[in-house]
Amino acid sequence: MPKRALLNWKSLLLCALLLAGCGYTFPHVYEGPHHAIYMPSWQNRTNKLGLDMKIYQSLGRWFQKTASVSLTREATGADLVLTGEILSIDLPSVSWSTINEVTATKVNLIVRYSLKDRATGKVLWEVRDKLYSADYSVSTVSSAADEEALTKIVGDLTEDIYLGALKRIRKQHQQQAAP
Repeated sequence: MPKRALLNWKSLLLCALLLAGCGYTFPHVYEGPHHAIYMPSWQNRTNKLGLDMKIYQSLGRWFQKTASVSLTREATGADLVLTGEILSIDLPSVSWSTINEVTATKVNLIVRYSLKDRATGKVLWEVRDKLYSADYSVSTVSSAADEEALTKIVGDLTEDIYLGALKRIRKQHQQQAAP
């Protein structure tokens, strides 16, 4: 094996060992003790029917990424409670060109959510009045463009909730494991 290739191989092995030993975790994966999260239906204060169900289904897909955490609609046996509320939606906010043609649409969604320890009632994480937005260029205002923007927003929102919940679960596990 040439000296340069051997040096590259040793460098790669050293980096892998350092990453393995430094406590680095993949944010999308939790491999600790199992946690069941009770998530009742979100309150939907908007006129956009079914939005709460889209959020629940998207969160369900996110939480399927790890076998150690599951969502449930039953409070019995759950370790944590994830509640949320859809506060407002702005469908659409439109930008116009100088010749009165629609050039872009912007969808805004404001939500709040929290994660609590079910046994103690302690709030582990709370986010109030969080704004999610999506911009799309369009030639005409259409419900399809709005739905595409809303789908992106729901994806971003649920990824934030998933990653935030895993972060708080890891933190809670570390605190309970500390002497």
